[in-house]
Amino acid sequence: MKDTLLKLFAKLQIFKQDHGQDLIEYALVAAVVALAAVAGMGNLAGAINNAFSVVGSTLTKYAT
Repeated sequence: MKDTLLKLFAKLQIFKQDHGQDLIEYALVAAVVALAAVAGMGNLAGAINNAFSVVGSTLTKYAT
């Protein structure tokens, strides 16, 4: 993830010399990254919840 962000930062440095539209472009990139993170977190949260449920039920089965 860190490498991906560094590559994105390096690519965005190319646009740094342009004037006027930079702030809008950075805001759009940040919005897309935030949207992808929110979408990914929903799936990740479900998978983590499922994993803990499986572990909890297994522990309950063997504890009794």
